[in-house]
Amino acid sequence: MTLPLSVLIIDDEEIMRDSCSEILNGMGYEVKTAKDGEEGLELIRTTGFAVVILDLKMQGLSGMEVLKIIKKNDPETQVIVITGYPTVQKAIEAMKLGAYDFLPKPFTPDEFRVIFQRAVEKRKLSIENIYLNHALQSKFQSDIIIGKSKAMYEINKLVQKVGPTDSTVLITGESGTGKELVARAIHSNSMRKNMPFITIDCSTLVENLFESELFGYVKGSFTGAASTKHGLLELANNGTVFFDEIGNIGIHMQSKLLRAIQEREITKVGGTQTHKIDIRIIAATNRDLSEAVNEQSFREDLFYRLSVVPVQLPPLRERREDIALLAKYFVDKYNEKRRKSIKGISRDAMKALMHYAWPGNVRELENAIERAVVLSENEYLEPDDLHYYGLSILSQSEVNRTLSEIEREHIKNTLLKFKGHKKKAAESLGIDRKTLYRKIKKYDLSGL
Repeated sequence: MTLPLSVLIIDDEEIMRDSCSEILNGMGYEVKTAKDGEEGLELIRTTGFAVVILDLKMQGLSGMEVLKIIKKNDPETQVIVITGYPTVQKAIEAMKLGAYDFLPKPFTPDEFRVIFQRAVEKRKLSIENIYLNHALQSKFQSDIIIGKSKAMYEINKLVQKVGPTDSTVLITGESGTGKELVARAIHSNSMRKNMPFITIDCSTLVENLFESELFGYVKGSFTGAASTKHGLLELANNGTVFFDEIGNIGIHMQSKLLRAIQEREITKVGGTQTHKIDIRIIAATNRDLSEAVNEQSFREDLFYRLSVVPVQLPPLRERREDIALLAKYFVDKYNEKRRKSIKGISRDAMKALMHYAWPGNVRELENAIERAVVLSENEYLEPDDLHYYGLSILSQSEVNRTLSEIEREHIKNTLLKFKGHKKKAAESLGIDRKTLYRKIKKYDLSGL
């Protein structure tokens, strides 16, 4: 993974600053210089650097003091300490404070290049570890798009076409239809498939923290900013960023996001230095963004920037021929995950699954099967196993009811089951809380 990489040289000798700058410029790096520690720290505060070349002996703040502050503010910054007065004790002290290496003056250009390149590799590894930790904390889904319906055949065909193009994609569909799954499939079919895939859940990020999460921030930019932090767009460099439920972000952040997408550059909160980024954008929403544009709650220019290639995912009730296939897949998945040995789904239980409206779509189906697999003591899943979830075989009169009537009743029963606890009800239904609130309002269930 290649990140925008800038270098700072802090040395009170002009000839040393010029010599190191010339070597690094020749290697293709962006270089800034400072004549003392105070000037260097001010540059770091407003800009941030991947590698710092630091002289130990300077007027004013000593190199050791500057080193302490740098590592406290941004531990990932790699610091190469140089000095004309080398001692073993000083080298040990600098390394204990977090310096990457210690280089005594005078040194040759080749010696400098070798140590600098090692520091760059250490920096890359450090950032990649941050990305991996972020990836492990996210909820990874299967990379298989399951379905034999004509609609899913067309979706798979579209994924194969759009994957290698690097075009921006807008995926629309109800909650739980598998929008992130399609986004991951597009990424897996792209030239960026070996690079990061970062998911940004726009429905959970607090508005006033969204900018700092997206772009990162420098130490001291706001209360609680104890050290410099890398933003999610920086971590995703050379990879793909997936904005889930992008319709939930406010107008203020929409303008900042639009600029980042157009310019392909970011500025950390509290900083002044811009950093180029190379990312692919995929966005998803369960809202009608064209309607949001008409209501002036979503920027028209951002909408058109995002919807270069639109992908519409159908709800599960419109592709019922996929239900059996998905259900069997989830039985196998949770047999392995929960160490169970359910052989399959009985005919009556499958009939119940086929007749149900699935307001939470594939996510709700998965939740239903997981719960049934965990709690069932039968060889095959039976209708009674689905009662744990609130499903049962529908009589002919129930089948003839409208989907809205069935959906309203199921949401009502789920809310009653969890005694009005919205978060638990939403998780059980396989939808997010904002969708649940909209349905509660739609079906006049606010009194539950």
